[in-house]
Amino acid sequence: MSDFIFKVKKPLTIKSGTGVSLSESNTPFTEKDFDGSNSSNITISIGQAVGTSDSVQFNKVTLSPNTLVIGSGSANIMTLKDGEITGSDIQFKNDLTITQNLNTTQLIVVQDIISGSASTFDSRVQTTTHNTGSTRWGESLTQKQFATGSFDITGSLSLNGYEMKEISNDTNLTDGSPNAFVTENVAKTFLATIKPERDYLRKSFVHTGSFVNSSTSSFNAITASAPTNLASTTENDFMFFINGMLVENDALTISQKTSTNLELRLDTNSLGYTISSQDEIIGFGKFNS
Repeated sequence: MSDFIFKVKKPLTIKSGTGVSLSESNTPFTEKDFDGSNSSNITISIGQAVGTSDSVQFNKVTLSPNTLVIGSGSANIMTLKDGEITGSDIQFKNDLTITQNLNTTQLIVVQDIISGSASTFDSRVQTTTHNTGSTRWGESLTQKQFATGSFDITGSLSLNGYEMKEISNDTNLTDGSPNAFVTENVAKTFLATIKPERDYLRKSFVHTGSFVNSSTSSFNAITASAPTNLASTTENDFMFFINGMLVENDALTISQKTSTNLELRLDTNSLGYTISSQDEIIGFGKFNS
């Protein structure tokens, strides 16, 4: 007796879809009706293995609700949801590129070099560096931190406990601030203003006199002119020696006879002796050159 075959009035339709492929006896198809009139082996495939030990790949995943929990138990869990990644010790093994703003409400711990074209810190950001562990910036005097870009600091800078609030370009040094660095322009301009005083104070030259008479010697030299804010040049700015013996200043006067002739006049009565052409008279002091 032959087998009874029951045929359904409304056949079963099997249709492939996105990511799902069909085959009948290893023959692919996209849509087919089955009414029970014949036997078939239908294979439904999704393109990749999805076992617990398989590596599964998706082009796009939409979560509903909007939270993805990775891991199980109470530890080593990472949760992904809109605007938030939470977990313990999230590590990026390779480069991390951020194309938009990075906002953090907790500490950022960096275990290697920080580099960037520019780093901007405003008044809303507080940076704390602890001198212990991996958060230390340079663990010895030979280790340095380099910034190849520029710093834009809107607050003050503390260096070894000394606070600096500005870099000043005030060439008059009007403020006299103890909390300001000065620019190269300030230093150059200010030093230029005190150059006459500095040059005058450093003047110290030696000249040998020529015999004129028993109380007068002439020097081929000119006295240095003092700047307006310093006392004028007098004989007290010189020392004169006759044959190596110092002449007391109250026993001499000097007179600039011409632009190249300085005359030394001696009070021979006070000295108790006169000079002759064989005597060597040396002048030391603020000659102009």
